Amino acid sequence: MSEDVEHRVIAGIREILPVIAERAQEAEEQRRIPPESIKALQELGLFRLLQPKRFGGFEEDPNTFYSAIRLLASACGSTGWVGAVLGVHPWQLGLFDAKAQEEVWGADTDTRISSSYAPMGRATPVDGGFRFTGRWSFSSGCDYASWVFLGGLVLDESGSPTDFRTFLLPATDYAIDDVWDTIGLRGTGSNDIIVEDVFVPDYRTLSFVDTGKCRCPGQEVNPGPLYRLPFASVFSCSIAVPVVGMATGAYRAYVEHTRERVRASTRGKAADDTFNQLRIAEAASEIDTAMHGIERGIGEELELAHRAEKIPLPLRLRLRRDQVNATGAAIRAVDRLFESAGGRALKVGTPIQRFWRDAHAGRVHAINDPEKVLAMFGQHELGMPVQDAWL
Repeated sequence: MSEDVEHRVIAGIREILPVIAERAQEAEEQRRIPPESIKALQELGLFRLLQPKRFGGFEEDPNTFYSAIRLLASACGSTGWVGAVLGVHPWQLGLFDAKAQEEVWGADTDTRISSSYAPMGRATPVDGGFRFTGRWSFSSGCDYASWVFLGGLVLDESGSPTDFRTFLLPATDYAIDDVWDTIGLRGTGSNDIIVEDVFVPDYRTLSFVDTGKCRCPGQEVNPGPLYRLPFASVFSCSIAVPVVGMATGAYRAYVEHTRERVRASTRGKAADDTFNQLRIAEAASEIDTAMHGIERGIGEELELAHRAEKIPLPLRLRLRRDQVNATGAAIRAVDRLFESAGGRALKVGTPIQRFWRDAHAGRVHAINDPEKVLAMFGQHELGMPVQDAWL
């Protein structure tokens, strides 16, 4: 990490964490991140960490980005989640055709993109591109974006799918339906996106086949190693790390709460309870372990990218394994702490219960679902063929 980026982003985020924490309840009530927080993160450079240098970005190591996101999520789960999603999209745009990058960033390098990658769209090939229609859920931070990435299937004349692509659309081509009203990650504003028969030029699409092979058109203008990493690795970890950050926030809130807590039934100090002390130790270990696998895997992939070497399937599978295990470890830590936090921790506005709800909401994201990923890892170890768009 360059000294300049560390000062401007990581150190800057540390400074504003108390303010972000103070706004956490406001984010819940508004069902979106306070605009002042988005502005502060923009000014600190969070959204430029993975952005190409040719458009004013830093092209940083993804682990630098993950460190920033974990910090944010430890103050407010929703802010960390939106920061992760909006912050990883500049990296993906760097994989697109240069014309698409210029269209988004040419006039304003601070332009932001939201997303919803589930293949809910249907695309019909036409001259120069596609006719595109669909409805998508869970587009986090869409109120603060003027473009969107949407997943869609390309259909042939018989209506059969021939490709799975990401489609890039400007705000003029879609509508936002305000439906986000949940028990967790309430502040993310993860509303629905609606597209009704719009034209998307071919250069504003990207096949998952290309991202899986790490051979994308954007590499012609962004030749750095950052843009030779697998999409499934970079994006998936971006969705896991906020959950680890929420567990970190829950841990700090629990420790502070336990130091001051006096049990109503016995008038004894909760801090003197050996079982509480053990829960603290266990949770701290779970959280630290959660990040180790992600940081190691991304570091190894980046080393190979620096040498322009192919990133092998076993490494990709191991990183996905460690990514889903990270969210599992974070949830175990949060649950252990919440179980013994006492009745007063249930009060609306207290951080422990909010982190508990937010972490569980982040865990149910499809990318953090362990069963399929762990099964793929086991299949490969047993010599069975493994093929998936998210590898």
